[in-house]
Amino acid sequence: MEVQGKVKMIGETQTFGSNGFRKRELVVTTEEQYPQHILVEFVQDKTDLLNNYQVGQSVKISINLRGREWVNPQGETKYFNSVQGWRIESLQSDAPTGDMPPIPPADAFEPATNLNEDDHDDLPF
Repeated sequence: MEVQGKVKMIGETQTFGSNGFRKRELVVTTEEQYPQHILVEFVQDKTDLLNNYQVGQSVKISINLRGREWVNPQGETKYFNSVQGWRIESLQSDAPTGDMPPIPPADAFEPATNLNEDDHDDLPF
């Protein structure tokens, strides 16, 4: 699954327990009629994926939905959901990139005037 929107918040990497479990949270605001603020967790080595992103940037995040069951000390069963990100990419398509040269205007091309109608092409179609 994927979620798209603008980065609203990028948290610091948190480390838990003696095993060194790492987690980093990002909030993305969807761009729709009723915008939603979606909390996405990145864990372990995926926390480093957020290093190159900033608040306000448009992104597309590949996510997995995770669900857990937990029984509290009183014997009640509780369920928890989380949204876990595993890939993030920028959607800044409106910004010009240096990869492609600019396209010249149409009037920069001259129509061919030296066509000889008697020349026969040998194309099969």
